[in-house]
Amino acid sequence: MFILPPEQIQIVMSWISRIWGQKKQRQSPPKPRKRIVGIPADNPIKRPEDDVLGRVKGARHFAEQVMLLDVTEGSVVGVLGAWGSGKTSFVNLARTHWKSNKIPVLDFNPWMFSGTEQLVESFFVEVSAQMKLSPGLAEVGKGLQVYGEAFSGLGWVPIVGPWVERSRKGADILGKYLERRKEGSGGRKKKVTDALVALDKPIVVVLDDLDRLTPQEIRDIFKLVRLTANFPNIIYVLAFDRERVEKALCESNIPGRDYLEKILQYSADLPAAPAHLLTKQITDAIYNALSDFDDLGEFDKNAWPDVFWDIIRPLIKNMRDVRRYAMAISAAARELGSQIAPIDLLALEAIRVFLPDTFHRIYKTIDGLTTTSADNLDDPQADKILKDQIDDLIASTSEHPKVVESLVKLRFPGGERHVGGYHRSSSEENSWLKKRRVAHKDILLLYLDRSASLELQAFNQAGKAFGLMSNRKGLETYLKSLNKEHVQDVISSLEVYSDEFVPSHVVPAIVVLLNFLPRLPDRQHDMFDLGSRVTVRRVVYRLLRTLQDQRTVEAAIREILPQVTVLSSKSELVYIVGYQKDIGLKLVSEPAAHAFEKALRDEIRTADTNVLVKDNQLLGLLLQVIGGADATEPPLAIPNSPRVTLALLRSAFYESRGQDFGSRAVYRYPHLNWKGLLELFGDEKSLCKRIEAVRTALPEDEDMGKLLRLADKYCDGWRPNYTDEYLQSHR
Repeated sequence: MFILPPEQIQIVMSWISRIWGQKKQRQSPPKPRKRIVGIPADNPIKRPEDDVLGRVKGARHFAEQVMLLDVTEGSVVGVLGAWGSGKTSFVNLARTHWKSNKIPVLDFNPWMFSGTEQLVESFFVEVSAQMKLSPGLAEVGKGLQVYGEAFSGLGWVPIVGPWVERSRKGADILGKYLERRKEGSGGRKKKVTDALVALDKPIVVVLDDLDRLTPQEIRDIFKLVRLTANFPNIIYVLAFDRERVEKALCESNIPGRDYLEKILQYSADLPAAPAHLLTKQITDAIYNALSDFDDLGEFDKNAWPDVFWDIIRPLIKNMRDVRRYAMAISAAARELGSQIAPIDLLALEAIRVFLPDTFHRIYKTIDGLTTTSADNLDDPQADKILKDQIDDLIASTSEHPKVVESLVKLRFPGGERHVGGYHRSSSEENSWLKKRRVAHKDILLLYLDRSASLELQAFNQAGKAFGLMSNRKGLETYLKSLNKEHVQDVISSLEVYSDEFVPSHVVPAIVVLLNFLPRLPDRQHDMFDLGSRVTVRRVVYRLLRTLQDQRTVEAAIREILPQVTVLSSKSELVYIVGYQKDIGLKLVSEPAAHAFEKALRDEIRTADTNVLVKDNQLLGLLLQVIGGADATEPPLAIPNSPRVTLALLRSAFYESRGQDFGSRAVYRYPHLNWKGLLELFGDEKSLCKRIEAVRTALPEDEDMGKLLRLADKYCDGWRPNYTDEYLQSHR
């Protein structure tokens, strides 16, 4: 774990102030601006002014020391450092000093070539070609090319050993070899040597990225250097990772380090970047990567220091890592924007880039990371499975288990208990969802899959609906624009915002929800789905709870009812606030509740036929009138209309549902509320007569035909029972 010196804490916190403080101060939409600082690619620096690690001075000293070497028989020097430590950048800084002293610098990158023969041949071709293009080096280039032809096309073995044909026809190679032997390679070498001796300044030949070669290629390139290293006025600068090259050079029990010591006359070992400089580069890179995004969501300043020092900082070792990370978070922010809490995005991108095995393990640990303890209090075995998932996630990296453990503790409160942290309640999940934290399963899936689940889509749409709850017309228009199959989920997701409901939401939002209620389809998929009426009722109740007292609620009800166009929706509101058993929540005084109910019954008795037939809850509505009326009220007269009878049959239809143990399949069994229909019409004869009138008076479609056939079965005396034989016969 990193210690937090005050000055380093200040660096991190100042970055927070820079990027999120600026965003909060904006009073109007920001004007388009030209990007000043881009995200640096993973490329070495080329100019001293780009040095951020303070290596200009060291590179100059290295360049000067190389210039002091005795190069009468050539020289080989090294720039040694781990991958990503900035070897190429260091050489480039030294290069500027050599060039300022008119010293030619040539380059050969062996990583661009593969195989022994290609390495040997390409070395002479590349270096001689660069010499021919350099002032004063044309003759040297020609001589080196001719000298190199002696090795072109021949298999490569160390200084002592046979030539072996590798890739060309043996006869051609043998002929060329014999011809060159007649000419004499010694004569060619003398011409090159004489031309090099005549130079007033040495030539620097840089061989970079040696540690990217295969072990065999590393050995071959060092043998090639030995073969040509004794040319005067040529200085080879080799850049490589010492550990990797030493391993490759180990042969016949001869340590690779001993081999290097015989080749290198001088070397510079690059130190790791100073911790404070690297920390500053990380924070600057994060700032530059995210500064162009105006809305990345809420930034948790309290959580950031721990996330930075315990998760991000331990994974970044050098400037190459800084650049890789900056590119990753910029791309993720561009794709996900404010859909993911910014600190979560920064933490998980660090895991994705630097611990890929752990990152891919997250897919198998979703439940372990997001399931709260309350969900498994009665099932210890299930909780053990979740803990095993977390343990496997931490074990997925041998180098940074503490980082992964910190990720769980700091960003996944649901799984925190498995690593010695607190137990969390499922009541916190709504807060995680609103804050777009990956602690919520749907948000984590969005980050991993880059596509929102249906549940998360509903929550996102609910967020837009919540912003319109004071605007009746706007909310109504928005809900109508949605897929009607998903509107119930959107309304249900509004409960997440219930602690933010305010009195100004009450009237417009309840009017819209109640008027929308008849449009919601019955789309129960399993035994535990809430019906659409229950979904709306829950949100309406939470809206009414924002009002201070019964009088305020009563005033709101009086304002809402005239704006609700459907009688059964009015009934929902009236009975929610009243004192009816199992439904009334007593939000108004008892006299006010009775007055609302009586006024509703009067309105239903006098309702036009066209109003009645449009109500999909007509049967229950009329039964409420019968059941709630007192002796002073007139009796209910049901219009003798086939359309009304059909509407009553449709509202009497329902399905019972069943599931086999261990199966997700839901079986549906059709029924009619025959008892309720008999209560309305008095006797079965009158009811069946009305049903027959529907068949003769109205054109029959498929749904109507099924409904009438079911009604005929009831008229013929059939009644459903719930024996196994009945259930089986209906599957």
